Amino acid sequence: QLQASGGGLVQAGGSLRLSCAASGHTFSSAIMGWFRQAPGKEREFVAAINWSGGRTYYADSVKGRFTISRDNAKNTVYLQMNSLKSEDTAVYYCAAPKGYYTGSDRRRYDYWGQGTQVTVSS
Repeated sequence: QLQASGGGLVQAGGSLRLSCAASGHTFSSAIMGWFRQAPGKEREFVAAINWSGGRTYYADSVKGRFTISRDNAKNTVYLQMNSLKSEDTAVYYCAAPKGYYTGSDRRRYDYWGQGTQVTVSS
């Protein structure tokens, strides 16, 4: 089970940190990821991280602004979002694949959280 939190309303240029608390076998997945879905658009990949945190992967649209991290002791994955833009407005979901998969194909992710709304005002 995955539980995302931390969303809210922020002005452009501001920051937010999302958290995803995992329970059960979902956190034992080597990979944890974040996706987002804006109104009228498909769900898209944002970032992923491996078990140790030593490898991270980002969509080009968020590179240099977002940072994914994890605390395995707390079974929690984070997404630090800086320099937010209006186009970052979306519902953000944490997800995990059953196997080792670091790509952006959402169909390869098996476990999903309920989503948290991020709204960036310009």
